[in-house]
Amino acid sequence: MSLTARFLLRPLQWSERALDAVMQPVVFAGMAALIGVITLQIVSRVFFTAVGWTEEVARFLLVWITFLGATLAFQRGRHIAVTFVVDALPLRLRQLARITAVLVSLGFMIALIVIGYRYMQVQSFQKSASLRLSMTYVYAVIPIAAAVMAWYALVDLVELLLGRTEESPP
Repeated sequence: MSLTARFLLRPLQWSERALDAVMQPVVFAGMAALIGVITLQIVSRVFFTAVGWTEEVARFLLVWITFLGATLAFQRGRHIAVTFVVDALPLRLRQLARITAVLVSLGFMIALIVIGYRYMQVQSFQKSASLRLSMTYVYAVIPIAAAVMAWYALVDLVELLLGRTEESPP
């Protein structure tokens, strides 16, 4: 890879690592909070009067953890993929197939940002049953996670266009 390509990629890769460094503890904290809330729910039902808001908080945490965890899986290439056909292609066709796949993913993420934002606006009048929390905060994870995945896809696209292949180290 040329010096110019490395110079262009360095800030993008730094931003990707910084975003990843933020997402990991947020997902971990969400998991810890989910475990705490579910434990409280079980203990309160068994020994005391059930705490009503725990089921709702657990559901909302699960939604947020799922979407934010999906961003981490996307960044690491851990989503389900069938690659045996692409892996059998010659190097140039393989790179073209990967660029096409990243472009399709990027297009999907951009559409999800727009649709998720609109859905968030449409549901803004709705309040949750127990906490009376605006559902805007629950649905906000859709465009946020899609934007993070779109950024990861954009960095991947730039890497592929500048010639970094899966065989060459980052």
